[in-house]
Amino acid sequence: MIRILLAEDEEAMRTYLARALENAGYEVVSVDRGTAAVPLLESQHFDLLLSDIVMPEMDGIELAQRCGEISPSTKVMFITGFAAVTLKANREAPQARVLSKPFHLRDLVLEVERVFADSPLAGNGGPLH
Repeated sequence: MIRILLAEDEEAMRTYLARALENAGYEVVSVDRGTAAVPLLESQHFDLLLSDIVMPEMDGIELAQRCGEISPSTKVMFITGFAAVTLKANREAPQARVLSKPFHLRDLVLEVERVFADSPLAGNGGPLH
């Protein structure tokens, strides 16, 4: 099963996203800030880091950079409601996808599926088509 680490500081959004991804067949571990995500990246395997960009303590871009050092095989996707932040994310983490808020949950699940479409994980009986 594909494992996703979700870093989102807004509790309602974090719950909403985690539920949608779990309903789509993914295993989700969620945290409320980047500094809480780092020890999990160090101790567990995740296929995808799904991170808000604007968070207290450590922003999503810094978290993605740490993720690249700790777990280079983990893919990264950002979610943000700030257009200017999207431009910075594209510049500093060009391999990451950026999904801008507001988005429909179906769009989130489709983007996650696209991230893994070319992956060997896609053939393991998971939620991918």
